[in-house]
Parts: sequence; structure tokens; C-alpha cells
Amino acid sequence: MEATTLPKSWNIDQTLDDLDQQGFAVIDHVYSYHYVYQLVKECISNLNCFREAAIQNGVVSNVRSDHILWIDENLHIAQHHINTLKQLSQLLNRHFYLGINDVEAHFACYNTGEFYALHRDNPQNKNGRIISTVYYLHEEWQESWGGELHLQDKKNVWHTIQPKPNRIAMFQSDLLHEVIQAKHQRLSITAWLRSDQNII
Repeated sequence: MEATTLPKSWNIDQTLDDLDQQGFAVIDHVYSYHYVYQLVKECISNLNCFREAAIQNGVVSNVRSDHILWIDENLHIAQHHINTLKQLSQLLNRHFYLGINDVEAHFACYNTGEFYALHRDNPQNKNGRIISTVYYLHEEWQESWGGELHLQDKKNVWHTIQPKPNRIAMFQSDLLHEVIQAKHQRLSITAWLRSDQNII
């Protein structure tokens, strides 16, 4: 694995405290402009490979309507983000003893009118997802464009997180959340820090 350290722009102490107290944290200005540019370029150049996330084993779900592309070793730019999340996993393991040992991730595209209804990524500990992360990689975003992450924290308080460019939101995978209907194309990388090894 490529040696990767957490970006200096991250306020790690605040992030750990927010995760501990609320079950979620938000970090802005995650990566350098140069890296974001390359990552957006990689995502957009592969949009024709995205598939409907709502179709699972040939069955159509009305819970979500976005499109996704799982990230593998062929998506070289995105691998840096994955490696960063692996470094984050080690930090979280040291502080919270979570037992995270793998990261799974995909690009996500919400076109106009697309959404993801209320759900939990790991309901009743049915899978190995421990921490969910969403990194926003569109180059600009306006509040009127929708696409917000609506999240209930561990104290049952609701929060609305704007999908600002170069922002990452991370939260416990058992928390209830949804993606509000987008009114403009919304690009992101969704990743899960897992306590087991996932096979896509």
C-alpha cells in the first residue's frame, strides 16, 4: 500500500471529539486543489461506466436512484483517497478500538431528481460497516441545488450537511440518514470503514 498520511488541513482532535460526542464529524478543505482536480477528472471520465445503484441482483428498489461505480485498483487517483481512509481507520482503531481492517468505496453520481431515502448503512449490526464517509468532489455547489445529507446523530438530533466541494462527512454506520433530492448533478465518493473484508 502506498504510504499516505492524513492531510495537515484536518483538525484531528476536533474530528475525534465530534465522532465521540455526536457520532459524526465534518472536515472541510480536505485535499489540495491539484488532487481534487485530478480526482474530479477521473470521476467524470468514467461516468459512462456507472450503473444504477437501485438495481440489486436484477431487483429494482425505490429507496435510492443514484448511480455508482465501485473503486478498484484501476482507478489510480481515487486510490489515494482510499489510502487516506485506511490511515484514518488506524487512528480510529487506536482511539475507539473499532477493529476496522478494510475500506470499500464507490463513486456516486446523483443526477437531477435523484435521492436516497432514510436508511442505515449497518442496521442492527447486520454487516461489517463501522464508519460511513462521504467525500464531495463536484467543483462547485449552491444551497439551492439540494443534495444535502440529512443525518440523525447518536443523541437523536437531526443535522443537515451541505455537500460543499472538498468536504468529507463521516458518521457511525448505524445512524439514520438520507440524501435529499438533488436539483443539480452531485458527485461524491462514498466509503465504508469495515471490521471485515468485503468482496464486491
